[in-house]
Amino acid sequence: QVHLVETGGGLVQAGGSLKLSCEVSGRTFSRLGWFRQAPGREREFVANATGGSYPFYAEFVKGRFTISGTKNRVYLQMNDLKPEDTAVYYCAARALTSPTYDYWGQGTQVTVSS
Repeated sequence: QVHLVETGGGLVQAGGSLKLSCEVSGRTFSRLGWFRQAPGREREFVANATGGSYPFYAEFVKGRFTISGTKNRVYLQMNDLKPEDTAVYYCAARALTSPTYDYWGQGTQVTVSS
């Protein structure tokens, strides 16, 4: 059975940093990604990596967030956090042949105070 477990969320002041971690068990995946959902908003893509390489970012986090990891662990280093980054952050996994992310973690809350 596949499990994704995120850790590392918390409360931080604007301009601060947090590092999120996601551990995947049950199998390995070619692509791991991070998404987020703020209150009253739809879930949105943040970043992904393929085989721990080839990072790809949403425009609004470029230069501030860095994704890294392997096929069963992924990290999201978040620097220069802004209040608008406040959201629940989810780790997600998909096989290269899958058109969608098939597995999701339970989410970790990130709150950035102004």
